[in-house]
Amino acid sequence: MDAETLSTVILLGSFLIMILLRFPIAYAVGISTALCLVSMGQSLVSLPQLMVKGVWSFSLMAVPFFITMGVLMGTGGISDKLIALANSLVGWMRGGLAQVNIVASYFFGGISGSAAADTASLGSILIPMMVDEGYDADFSTAVTITSSCEGLLVPPSHNMVIYATAVGGLSVGALFMAGYLPGALLAIALMVGSYILAVKRHYPKGDRFSIKNFVKQLGKSIWALLAVLIVIIGVVGGVFTATESAAIAVVYSLFVSVFVYKGMNWKGVWKSLEKCIDTLSIVLILIAVSSAFGACLTLLHVPDKAAALITGVSDNPVIVILLLNLILLVLGMIMDMAPIILIATPILLPVATSVGLHPIQFGIMMILNCGIGLLTPPVGTVLYIGSAVAKRPMEKVVKATLPFYLCMIGALLLISFVPQISLWLPELTGSM
Repeated sequence: MDAETLSTVILLGSFLIMILLRFPIAYAVGISTALCLVSMGQSLVSLPQLMVKGVWSFSLMAVPFFITMGVLMGTGGISDKLIALANSLVGWMRGGLAQVNIVASYFFGGISGSAAADTASLGSILIPMMVDEGYDADFSTAVTITSSCEGLLVPPSHNMVIYATAVGGLSVGALFMAGYLPGALLAIALMVGSYILAVKRHYPKGDRFSIKNFVKQLGKSIWALLAVLIVIIGVVGGVFTATESAAIAVVYSLFVSVFVYKGMNWKGVWKSLEKCIDTLSIVLILIAVSSAFGACLTLLHVPDKAAALITGVSDNPVIVILLLNLILLVLGMIMDMAPIILIATPILLPVATSVGLHPIQFGIMMILNCGIGLLTPPVGTVLYIGSAVAKRPMEKVVKATLPFYLCMIGALLLISFVPQISLWLPELTGSM
């Protein structure tokens, strides 16, 4: 075994062993990187250097701002207003509250960009409401956790910023625009699944649709929705960079939460900022160690070897795309989203582009795959949050989620094989 192969085995082998032993992901990535550097005869001084280099990026500064914006808006009294807006749109349908849950997640995702925040915020309101109206508790939880993944696709999503950084030179504005239609497709797929189950189980309808009520609720929600317009119009229109628009959105979110909706006082603002720091510390340390891990992969030519291995299985683009999805789904079951994006992108993107996938389309595929991973054991962060909010056993929630997994896989396959779902809006707006 040559030195390069030995170092590769040490890097990947130690990482997988620590994952199976349930090490915290940051420790698993960092320790395996350190062991690899030692095996290559390099000084451990290079590890902090690689970590600092990984977060030394202007575009990554948008990540803390987007997370802060999401926390401020999520705790600033907008959840009720977005639920009311969604109810005015789709509450009249059979299983109306399930449809409201899904549509509200689409709106809320455009503000928080976080599946976990969506589940915790909307779930704490909608799950008890659905149970009181006669919906099964496990079904209500399944709808909540699966629809929360819309927030990963609907901009502004900080995971898209991380992906753009991992690719290098990819337009954040184009990625933002690319997320709207896939997010809507996912919502429609979940709504169809919910409707079928609602008819089968005779779940109730809501009030009849009223234009007057819709306009009224839109007026109440417009302040929250304007935060998204600031980011999208600013970035796509070239008025701001992603980082600048995110900073402006934070100031706007603070103003709306404190002075318009009055859902938070200044004491609440400080508590929200403390929560942001906790989240950011986790995200940034993951980005730092994952960047060092990725540097080792590049030095060991792992991306080239992986590309040769995957394309060696088949040269049929359909088979290769299915393999890419399978790999990302498995990774999503055992790792958090940020490390997957940073580690897997340099390995799998060359394979994806070799079979005709655009980097933007592959990015949407990757993020949705990771989103499905958030709903599956053993990592399943959003699954655990949903179970905790609903106070339901995780095993029963997983069973209730099975039909929705099929809906999500169906949406994923359409995104994988129909490029225009991801590329039409970026091409239309000229942001590519």
